[in-house]
Amino acid sequence: MRYQARYSVEGMGLVLLLLELAFWGTVIPVYLLIDQLVPPFKLARPEYLPLQLIGPVLVLLFLLNIGWRNRAIRRFGEAGLVARLAPGLSSVRSAVKFILLRFGLAWTAFALCGPQLAERQEEVKTKGVDVIVALDVSNSMLAMDKGFGVSRMQLATRALEQLINQLRGDRLGIVVFAGQAFTQLPLTSDASAARLFLGSIGPDIVPVQGTAIGAAIRQAQQGFDPNGKGGRTIIIITDGENHEDDAVAAAREAASAGITVNAVGMGSPSGTPIPVRADHPEDGFRKDKEGNTVMSKLNVGMLQEIVAAGNGAFVQATPQRTGVAQLVEDLRNMEQTDRGAMMFTGHEDHYQWFLAVGMLLIFAALLTGERSFILRSFNA
Repeated sequence: MRYQARYSVEGMGLVLLLLELAFWGTVIPVYLLIDQLVPPFKLARPEYLPLQLIGPVLVLLFLLNIGWRNRAIRRFGEAGLVARLAPGLSSVRSAVKFILLRFGLAWTAFALCGPQLAERQEEVKTKGVDVIVALDVSNSMLAMDKGFGVSRMQLATRALEQLINQLRGDRLGIVVFAGQAFTQLPLTSDASAARLFLGSIGPDIVPVQGTAIGAAIRQAQQGFDPNGKGGRTIIIITDGENHEDDAVAAAREAASAGITVNAVGMGSPSGTPIPVRADHPEDGFRKDKEGNTVMSKLNVGMLQEIVAAGNGAFVQATPQRTGVAQLVEDLRNMEQTDRGAMMFTGHEDHYQWFLAVGMLLIFAALLTGERSFILRSFNA
């Protein structure tokens, strides 16, 4: 009787290639159709979708392993003798075992994405506070302090994004300032509108340079409803340098109107030079009239005076945290205003079905042997 003494790498490779093409040629169109035609369907964690790319990598590793096994068999001895000493080598069973494992992992990876369907409508009553962020976009915010790895402007953008993501039922407005202050976004509960602003932050959106914190506080104060109820707060994100007006007096005025003034300090008190252009550091740093390099420092003292007058809090951003989380906790202790009721679409998790199929396929792969069930005697 003739026994198999090697695995069929060519046959396995052809079968697995066809299966991969069929898998991707089916899954991608089906997923796109469901995403477009079934609005209730969504993925809770779409960032895990790239895990599906592990499948083709596993196929390649499997075929390389099979090739290594064949070379090991050839080194072991003459093909006929090896075939009789190790009967039952099965390319088909080895391929089936791998296919079960590969697609079991694919189903499991999709379960990690958290597939959901909208199956209920809920009425949710929302409460919140009014928050206006005064964002410094002066040239000094282009400075990159030692140890931070990003410019103050980039860190401020990150802080604002974190704030947007953490507000629940609150209204947010944005004021930008340098030498002048402008309302960039009136108070709104639409977080997507606030996110649209993030990509346009830079010194060029304010024509006059400087750091007029007082003007920013007054501009922000005008954005609140003077007869409004509930918590109202201003959050200044700045390095506090080169203030050109009486910011402390402006904070005191806001506090007398029932508005707290907080500050997030960007940068380091030790100071750092200001680049001429943040995206082209090779252009050098800004210089004063005498030709000396201008050093920009975080003015902690000034910002602490401002928040003391505004009955607020000061936090200093670090390379590890922006300090926004602490301020959000403070917001939750403020008086909340009813924002009314809104309909919320509740999504039910259905990952368990995909996980069950994945586990079943993986379990079947573990039970599948790579040798034929038919035992042949050595002397057959």
